[in-house]
Amino acid sequence: MTPKKILRRPGPSSQPDWGQNLPPLLRRLYAARGVTSDDQLSYTLKHLASPMELRGIDRAVELLARAINEKQSVMILGDFDADGATSTAVAMLGLGMLGLEQVDFRVPSRFADGYGLTPGIIHRLKEEGALPDLLVTVDNGIAAVEGVRAAKELGISVVVTDHHLAGETLPDADAIVNPNQPGCPFLSKNAAGVGVMFYVLTALRKYLREKDQLPDPQPNLGSLLDLVALGTVADVVPLDHNNRIFVEQGLRRIRQGEARPGILALLEVAGRDHSEISSTDLGFVVGPRLNAAGRLDDMSVGIACLLADSRDEAIRLARELDTFNRERRTIEKDMKAQAQDLLASMSLDLEGLPWGLALFDTDWHQGVIGILAARIREQTHRPTIAFAPDDNGLDIKGSARSIPGLHIRDVLAVVDSRHPGMMKKFGGHAMAAGMTLLRDDLNAFSEAFDRAVRDTLRAEDLEAAITTDGPLNSDELHLDTAALLKRAGPWGQHFPEPLFDGNFRVVSQRIVGENHLKLVLQPEDGGSIIDGIAFNTGPEVPDYTRTGARVVYKPDANTFRGRTNLQLLIDYLEPLG
Repeated sequence: MTPKKILRRPGPSSQPDWGQNLPPLLRRLYAARGVTSDDQLSYTLKHLASPMELRGIDRAVELLARAINEKQSVMILGDFDADGATSTAVAMLGLGMLGLEQVDFRVPSRFADGYGLTPGIIHRLKEEGALPDLLVTVDNGIAAVEGVRAAKELGISVVVTDHHLAGETLPDADAIVNPNQPGCPFLSKNAAGVGVMFYVLTALRKYLREKDQLPDPQPNLGSLLDLVALGTVADVVPLDHNNRIFVEQGLRRIRQGEARPGILALLEVAGRDHSEISSTDLGFVVGPRLNAAGRLDDMSVGIACLLADSRDEAIRLARELDTFNRERRTIEKDMKAQAQDLLASMSLDLEGLPWGLALFDTDWHQGVIGILAARIREQTHRPTIAFAPDDNGLDIKGSARSIPGLHIRDVLAVVDSRHPGMMKKFGGHAMAAGMTLLRDDLNAFSEAFDRAVRDTLRAEDLEAAITTDGPLNSDELHLDTAALLKRAGPWGQHFPEPLFDGNFRVVSQRIVGENHLKLVLQPEDGGSIIDGIAFNTGPEVPDYTRTGARVVYKPDANTFRGRTNLQLLIDYLEPLG
């Protein structure tokens, strides 16, 4: 394992005056994550922020209500990731529940169209005779200045629902609903695209109820919360209180078997029991299978799975998505090996690598470069951009992943200001971004990117670190703790799953399944013998039985041959002494 600094998350300076009925361990963990009141741990829907605080939502509701009443045709324009897919499904299902009769969706092709609403998509709809009366973007649109203009020129009304950061110029849409647009007072700036669309639907339902225009029986939009939870977790947005409500409510539906057949099918093909899932399963089991369709083929397959009404149809589509995911993993493995060779060819050790990495190979797949950039970032602890060739043969498309302390989109903006026109287009967030440039400009871009990163970071920022919640006492290392922590979520981005560290005597160790390290551990200060497993360590590992180990871990329940025991899921370990 790559050496890392182990940091400990600061605990509360004094005993919290809330959570009096909570176990002390949970009070400590929650306080370290910024919880300051019992209300922040209440996940009932009444604690959700009001949709009416979203700028532009009144106008969006008026347009959608008119579309329902005048039987207009509506086109949902989605995106090719899990947030875009769930946003599209929520829009399709929710608008149908509220009485819209003519609603369809399109998703841009990652390879032919690129991201978001473009003039090309509008022109294709015109050629097909499929122009709608109203076009609603989900999880995109805030940067679609040209696409919105093309739609408006053809007489199409446009409602933009998005959550991405706005650029200097906003599109001239009929309504924009985005908590991150200038002047929006909505408190939860961390909403995913699917959360924004859900809010639009709840505001539309309120409007129709006041006008006595709701269908009978009145629709239960809460039935869509499983989709909202999936998109929120899969898009790795910060789990502030508002988002934790969405996720927890969605998880409850899934555990009760009341989720969409597609979500239950995706869990089934992955071998997961829906009654026992956590937010981690949405992020690492369901999300990747859904994303695989948009990465390798057409996200319409993923959306069709989410919209499927029957279990049989959902299972068929979930198996297709599972096949895509297996193919994606194979491609990713080959690309990562190529990237390792590329890094080795630089003849540099880790300290000699550029501070900002820009890697390219003619054989890399556009749909997987984001995952590849993340893997190399994890290994090198450097902001990384992986490039793949565009279909036109002249351009290359890049996907960037950053490290804590570096806002990747801001760094790209610096590069753009210093070298105008080098990037044909770029956009993104603090931790992820995308760009397009001429292949001939790659070397110049690589130098400019590295320089901009060096101007932003300090050398110590390039030291990989892992933050823990400190040690667990020997009497806390048992199954009850694992169960307590699993129930205590939802955990996720900026509300991280608890991670502990401690020193252990290693009774025995062995490699299982080619590259996983199985250990038998005992706390250094005594206590019970505990199993532990570290995944994907590779076959070459130190002999920890001689030195003991400092272990960073999560307590987990492992059932084998009908018996359930405590097992430590090991994120990182290093020899003692």
